[in-house]
Amino acid sequence: MKAKPQKILLFVADEYEDLELQYPKYRLREAGKKVVVAGEKKESYKGKHGYPCTADVTFKEIRVDDFDALVIPGGYAPDKLRKIPKVLEITRKFASQKKLIAFICHAGWIPISAKILKGIRCTSYISIKEDILNAGGKWMDKSVVIDRHFISSRFPEDLPDFCSAILSYLAQG
Repeated sequence: MKAKPQKILLFVADEYEDLELQYPKYRLREAGKKVVVAGEKKESYKGKHGYPCTADVTFKEIRVDDFDALVIPGGYAPDKLRKIPKVLEITRKFASQKKLIAFICHAGWIPISAKILKGIRCTSYISIKEDILNAGGKWMDKSVVIDRHFISSRFPEDLPDFCSAILSYLAQG
């Protein structure tokens, strides 16, 4: 009997960082993972550089129990998403169930607003370093930081390390 593929949730909103959503989305699919993109509505969202991404489901349709990991891309989208209570609720549920939460660049704003970074070693784009520190996180300047069930990276150039860390973590079950 074939094992059910791991299911990964990705958040999307307008002005996401194109590479930080598209690269993990396709890399995870290529590795046999089922990737589901969630947005406030089932519609097409435009990245910072104009690349479109259509949400498969809405945030209201998400059942965290159905997923193995959450990947949050950066850009300007996280600043919009962290104002949506359902996004923060979903993020908190992933954290409380100790499921993988991977975030890159400005995506750290969502775990910050969900109040789940206290004591967590992580990284981000330098401009939100103080936000992470103020939230109780332990900021590091590295291409990828893994702490418990959190994986973080700084910017698009870190995507190979970011995705390799995610796949490695998921391979451990």
